[in-house]
Amino acid sequence: QVQLQESGPGLVKPSQTLSLTCTVSGGSMTTSYHAWSWIRQPPGKGLEWMGVMYYDGTTYYSPCLKSRTSFSRDTSKNQFSLQLNSVTPEDTAVYYCARDHDGSRWPNPWEYDDWGQGTQVTVSS
Repeated sequence: QVQLQESGPGLVKPSQTLSLTCTVSGGSMTTSYHAWSWIRQPPGKGLEWMGVMYYDGTTYYSPCLKSRTSFSRDTSKNQFSLQLNSVTPEDTAVYYCARDHDGSRWPNPWEYDDWGQGTQVTVSS
């Protein structure tokens, strides 16, 4: 059973960079066809898909966030990271990492197979 765990600062100041890491256990990030995403949920709003990184490193970002978003990974640690630049209070949300086991479910968050528990990030001065 694949497990995902998000980690990172819970408070970020406006204009700074939000950085989060997802640690994967019980499976490899490089397993063929697997795809890994960051998904967020602002307070009182629905799930927002932020992008996807495939097992081979191919990456696609949400057009709405593309200019500010960057994914990276450390396969030796089985970790997948998010950087979101120039944050504003509108970026306050619970951030999740999630797995799409065959790469066909993005950008529909409700179809993903496995999720981390989520981490609250607040953007405030």
